[in-house]
Amino acid sequence: MPIVKEPRVVITGAGSGLGRAFAERFATMGAKIVIADVHEAGAAETRDIVERRGVKAWCVRCDVSKAAEVEALAARANEHMGGADVVVNNAGVAVAGPVGDVPLSDWEWIFAVNLWGVIYGCHTFAPAMKKQRSGHFINVASLAAIAQAPNMGPYNVTKAGVVALSETLASELRPFGVGVTVVCPSFFQTNLLDGSRSHGVDATRVVEKLMKKSPVQAEDVAQHAIDAAKRDQLYALPHNEGKLVWAMKRIAPQLYHQKILARASKRVLG
Repeated sequence: MPIVKEPRVVITGAGSGLGRAFAERFATMGAKIVIADVHEAGAAETRDIVERRGVKAWCVRCDVSKAAEVEALAARANEHMGGADVVVNNAGVAVAGPVGDVPLSDWEWIFAVNLWGVIYGCHTFAPAMKKQRSGHFINVASLAAIAQAPNMGPYNVTKAGVVALSETLASELRPFGVGVTVVCPSFFQTNLLDGSRSHGVDATRVVEKLMKKSPVQAEDVAQHAIDAAKRDQLYALPHNEGKLVWAMKRIAPQLYHQKILARASKRVLG
């Protein structure tokens, strides 16, 4: 289950941010990389960056919300690399607002990318990994999956779904020598807010400030996740606050929701 030397890697949402950081980190391992993104220009930039490090990379335009495009992505990985040893399901979007205010169309949009995109990635690549009896999935969730802050319902639910899927898949794939790691980062600089949709709340400035101030950034998150995958760890929590939230919810869930989360949410959302 540990990641093989010079792995064949597929990364979704690799045209910028955390996806690009994953590509750069895997490049240092001598990986071959398929860079998937709906934004072709960003994907090409990532390819150029990693190829300057002496590795081979290919760009594939892929909208992860469409099963056929994820299947085509797997076909391209087979064509270029003969398969995949690591699949990083990273592509994601954000929606904010109270339940009842967020239009159902935005719930459907974020589910299609954040949750169905990961489902498609796991569904499509798992059979080949089982057949080769090796491989690893790195599924990108969020601390939001654990913290469950108010006014972030659509995002929270999709990321919690990624955690549940990863936990389930880990048990199913272990007998076949295939591992799963789900990474749950807190704030770090990314372009997630660029395409976000917000309804009735505006925490953008606060979130941007927290992103910039964070001592853990995209490169650190990617490395932490890869290190966890190498150790065949299911959970990867790169931020100290993430580890604290995880512990608090397990020890005193009622206190966490009634007191601590309420105070924290008031500071962030005003």
